[in-house]
Amino acid sequence: MVFLAITPTGLKEAMRSRSDKSTPIWCGSDAISEADYESLRGENVTRFIHALSGVGSDLLADAIDTIEQHHPDQTIWVEKVSISSIGSLAWHESPNAGLQRKLSSE
Repeated sequence: MVFLAITPTGLKEAMRSRSDKSTPIWCGSDAISEADYESLRGENVTRFIHALSGVGSDLLADAIDTIEQHHPDQTIWVEKVSISSIGSLAWHESPNAGLQRKLSSE
């Protein structure tokens, strides 16, 4: 399992929710400052260089694709944020293809 935190609150919740430091957490640059991120060395947290809060579905999909490349066949838990800002995300499990994403802008 991998967490994708969009906001500072989501990052804190992901850090509390994971069972141990082996569970990766990814976040946008607006979820944690660069200085605070540096203090998390060894905590298995990865920070994108761009913000994820309030972005369109294309940028969020790119972030998820990047995580999928680094953590193939892992379930990705995405912090719930306003659907109006990112479109709607729906996940489904495919027996042969693993976890797949459907995105629609509504």
